[in-house]
Amino acid sequence: MLFNSYVYLCAFLPLALLGYYALRGDSSHALAWLVLASLVFYGWWNPWHLPVIAGSIAVNFWIGLRILASTERKRAWLVAGIAVNLLLLGAFKYTHFAVATAAQLTGQDWDVAAIALPLGISFFTFTQIAYLVDTARGLVKEPNPLHYALFVTFFPHLLAGPIIHHGEMMPQFADRTNRAFQAENFARGLFLLAIGFGKKVLVADPLGETANTGYADIGALTGGGAWLATLAYTFQIYFDFSGYTDMALGAALMFNIRLPANFNSPYRAADLQDFWRRWHMTLSRFLRDYLYLPLGGNRGGATPMSMNLMATFLLGGLWHGAGWTFIVWGALHGAGLVALHAWRRLGLGLPRWAGIALTFLFVHLTWVFFRAPTLGDAFAMLHKLAPLQFDVQAFAAAAGLGLPYAQPGATVLVALAAVLCLLPRNSDALAARFEARPLEAAWTGVLLCAGVLTLGQVTQFLYFNF
Repeated sequence: MLFNSYVYLCAFLPLALLGYYALRGDSSHALAWLVLASLVFYGWWNPWHLPVIAGSIAVNFWIGLRILASTERKRAWLVAGIAVNLLLLGAFKYTHFAVATAAQLTGQDWDVAAIALPLGISFFTFTQIAYLVDTARGLVKEPNPLHYALFVTFFPHLLAGPIIHHGEMMPQFADRTNRAFQAENFARGLFLLAIGFGKKVLVADPLGETANTGYADIGALTGGGAWLATLAYTFQIYFDFSGYTDMALGAALMFNIRLPANFNSPYRAADLQDFWRRWHMTLSRFLRDYLYLPLGGNRGGATPMSMNLMATFLLGGLWHGAGWTFIVWGALHGAGLVALHAWRRLGLGLPRWAGIALTFLFVHLTWVFFRAPTLGDAFAMLHKLAPLQFDVQAFAAAAGLGLPYAQPGATVLVALAAVLCLLPRNSDALAARFEARPLEAAWTGVLLCAGVLTLGQVTQFLYFNF
């Protein structure tokens, strides 16, 4: 999608910034400009989805007011609000899957056409559920519809997160100093945006070509080809999603707004719990605060905790997609965390290097279920990955030396991606240490120019599908 890159960088973002800073003297006008710009950004892909997000915002704002005004019926309004959000999400995202599953179980010939999924619906739905829960807990209140609309629609985070909380965002928009241009924030934000853009178009998209080719014809893969294709996807999804996050955090910082971090070198995690503290951190926070802990968390001993973990990750897997592959992916991660806690109760441990290697291998293998179109495809790919299937010569061929599904230089790119993932400083650390010097300016320019030169091959961000 060219709007996702060229138009975003060269037209939309500059116009949004100019309007915001030009209106800085009037807070209501500046914030209204951001809401308008965000809705234009959202509606660019499909204007027919604008009523969905507008209706969701209006209903949730109204329910939030009812929760604030209520004393005895506060919980009832909260339950109603959560139900409305889940019904909206379910209608668009899970209707086809539910009907198809029921038809398969009953042997009936039912069929419902898949409904086009509004972009970002999972993210803006979870954002608003968190707002309603925080309102019922007395943590926030928002009587201003304009402010609430901005909280939900602020375009850097709208389509793929991070998942934000009202309490961490609105004080920043209310701060008048944030509506004045700040050169340091602008330069730092542009630097971070350039890193994210480079991750997407220079690393994730080329890796995606190798992954897509391998998954499109699993039967033709040898063991080496299967490892190459699955490793390509393991690194593609990280650089694609973290690249979007960097762009979101960078764009927001250019408005003097700090979004919460969402990645912290997840492939350097020493165990699975550590991985989920580093990967999609705002989703992990949401699942912990609004699902795992309300279910009981680790209270009551090992068995209730294990059940709560499994329930949390099963629902977390289903949140990512309406399919059995996502459910199995979530179940595997839940089971992995249960096993990790059992391991710790035995007083056992591993050297850090071994923990990192084992965690990466587990995450890598479970990504197969996340990527494969069907469970059958996932198991076929895992069979190809079995040690007895591995062939060093076939791996070399799959790297671009003879097989038809190969991508030239794929092995080099996978190795480079692995090195980048293991570097001690990730993009957030680089941005935190950023100084407006010629070297940083040169890197920013190189990444932006290199990215723009590849725009003809740019693909949609992976998490736009969720």
